[in-house]
Amino acid sequence: MIAEKEGGKVEFKLTTGQLERGMETLCAFLNGEGGTVLFGVADSGKITGQEVGDRTKREIAEAIRLIEPFATITVSYVGIPDTDKQVIALYAEEQRYMRPFTYKGRAYQRIESVTSIMSQDKYNHLLMQRGGKYSWEAMVNPDLHIGDLDENAIIGAVRAGINCGRLPEITIREEIPAILEKFDLLHDGKLNNAAAVLFGRNLYDYPQCLLRLARFRGTTKEAFMDNQRLQGNIYVLLDAAMSFCFKHLSLSGKIEGLYREEELSVPYKALRESFINAFCHRAYHRPGSSVGIAIYDDRVEIESSGALPPDMTMEKLLGGHSSEPPNLIIANVLYKSELLESWGRGISLMIDECRRVGIPDPEFHTDGSAVWVIFRYNREMAGQVVFY
Repeated sequence: MIAEKEGGKVEFKLTTGQLERGMETLCAFLNGEGGTVLFGVADSGKITGQEVGDRTKREIAEAIRLIEPFATITVSYVGIPDTDKQVIALYAEEQRYMRPFTYKGRAYQRIESVTSIMSQDKYNHLLMQRGGKYSWEAMVNPDLHIGDLDENAIIGAVRAGINCGRLPEITIREEIPAILEKFDLLHDGKLNNAAAVLFGRNLYDYPQCLLRLARFRGTTKEAFMDNQRLQGNIYVLLDAAMSFCFKHLSLSGKIEGLYREEELSVPYKALRESFINAFCHRAYHRPGSSVGIAIYDDRVEIESSGALPPDMTMEKLLGGHSSEPPNLIIANVLYKSELLESWGRGISLMIDECRRVGIPDPEFHTDGSAVWVIFRYNREMAGQVVFY
């Protein structure tokens, strides 16, 4: 580590006289990909070591206790041959799901070899990623009231849940506040952000509840045939997305015996699953974010803000995986109303539907801040009727 010099994951300190600065850097490593602080090494990389007594060990232990939340820190004492001095190594492994960490109430970040105080914006971003009560969907909005929600959408979700057996029949006879409490949207008379995303009617405080729809002429973005921006709750936007596809995607038909069966250029079940995933799993905490659906002559592209789970690779995504929704409250309500499964089968359904009608498998992409799906189809076949 010393040979590689200081950087994004290693810091040198001459002695524990610099313990405070060393702990700030250790906190920064915890807020990143982990790292090691070495005491007894000069900035130049020269190994000097220091004498280590009980007092030094107590000071280190007390400093580690000042990191919140509790972090696993490995402390090692490495003797220098032919001396009574040691190098002290404090190692923090990556603990992504517990970030952000603070030391003495302050959060720190590491950029290359520089440790600095973390900005409030980044701290809030990491806090919401931690999930649970800190997640954006679970945060209470004191200005949101039950009158701001669409009661018909709530009742519609309940009816769907009863019909599929995921909600007891008695739910339909309960008052709206009781239903919202069962959906984990109302606590102590206060609504959270998930309530607005799912059932909001007046969404002036939620610019991110936005759907962008475009039909381009040809295969580039040079000319619009249709361009729309709609704001609404998930159920409203899902209906709008499907209607837009039925409006702009060609129908192809096949006749089996006396019956004609029609298909969109991309199977509607695959599109619907992709739209549900986009609305359910996106990053809602960014006010300028949205879901975008673009239809071209040869493909459909669905884009949403957010990223895959940290340990989710494309190989795992396509090869079968467990369900890890980032928005647990929203996902639970969509599951209860039969819009969402909870077994991670959505990707397989999209692929199976595309193969059923003979178009290429959907393509999945991410750049760390957005995820998008591309469905390609043969535009020359769209609109034709095939007889069997």
